[in-house]
Amino acid sequence: MLDLAGHLDEWIEEGRDFAVATVVAVGGSAPRPPGAALAVSADGTAIGSVSGGCVEGAVYDLCLQVLQDGETRVERFGYSDEDAFAVGLTCGGTIDIMITPYDAGRTVQAAALSAAAHGEPVALARVVHGPSGLLGRAVLVRADGTHEGSLGGHPELDRTAIVQAGALLDGGRTGTIEVSEDGSHCPGGLTLLVESAVPAPRMIVFGAIDFAAALVRAGKFLGYHVTVCDARPVFATRVRFPEADEIVVDWPHRYLRRTETDARTVLCVLTHDAKFDIPLLTEALRLPVAYVGAMGSRRTHQDRDRRLREAGLNERELARLRSPIGLDLGARTPEETALSIAAEIVAARHGGTGRPLTGAGTPIHRDERAAGQLPQPV
Repeated sequence: MLDLAGHLDEWIEEGRDFAVATVVAVGGSAPRPPGAALAVSADGTAIGSVSGGCVEGAVYDLCLQVLQDGETRVERFGYSDEDAFAVGLTCGGTIDIMITPYDAGRTVQAAALSAAAHGEPVALARVVHGPSGLLGRAVLVRADGTHEGSLGGHPELDRTAIVQAGALLDGGRTGTIEVSEDGSHCPGGLTLLVESAVPAPRMIVFGAIDFAAALVRAGKFLGYHVTVCDARPVFATRVRFPEADEIVVDWPHRYLRRTETDARTVLCVLTHDAKFDIPLLTEALRLPVAYVGAMGSRRTHQDRDRRLREAGLNERELARLRSPIGLDLGARTPEETALSIAAEIVAARHGGTGRPLTGAGTPIHRDERAAGQLPQPV
């Protein structure tokens, strides 16, 4: 739902009534992850998507129905082959969708939408499975640890929800948590959906070359806040990188020392020049970032590996380096190379193998927690 925050915050300011259908659980090859949402206003306007098209019509009708009766409900959609027009997921998975009406009384949700729309990091924890009296109840958690709202029931339930929502917010993740009504982590009681809204993750591209220009476009397409850094002012210009969010003229390692990074940041080193690469990678491979990749031939990589060892990096640190950067797509042009790099970043983020899906037999859609990307309950 929070990915629609900009639009929904405007609807709230305009005084519109609307209903939001949110994916709260998936099974099999469901097309959209938990948190994906479709919103329908009282005048019939629709934004967002919960299934990529499979069940949008049925969910749209449910939103209109919920707007009339004012009751939160959860519906499950699965595969249906009874006839060509049966309402079901053609991909063969299942999705559970919670449909909630929004009005002036839902102040916690409104606060979450407003904060997310204005770029403030927040997490919203909602009861998506459990007693009807708790269904849809919400707690808002902010990055500074403050919170508002209550899930009702046992006081310990709110504490657990706040801790778990804060952990997911720290990682910029959305996911579900199984808890009991007394707040303990016993399965079979309540399911909480925690949605995180955080600023766009950073992609820092070092080396103002033609390959970097293509990678900037790919990074923006993937939703990154993209910075280009190069020590040479003649190359690091707005004319050459019009789509970059930032252009920095500085020695790469010096800039990396002073700029902010986090566990979602990706670092792409395209300079393939030892005087830039070695001090930069010495810094980069010791940072808790999501991805570090470096361009160059296999011969360049071997020389780079030797120099990094001489600079004092250990085996664990060196193992984090993706070099030569990108997946083997047979890329030749800057655009193809950017696609190769972007594909490796996505695979690293979600635990993908990078192999063709044809004949692989592996799941198409991976569970984020199973891939080790989500914080585990404490």
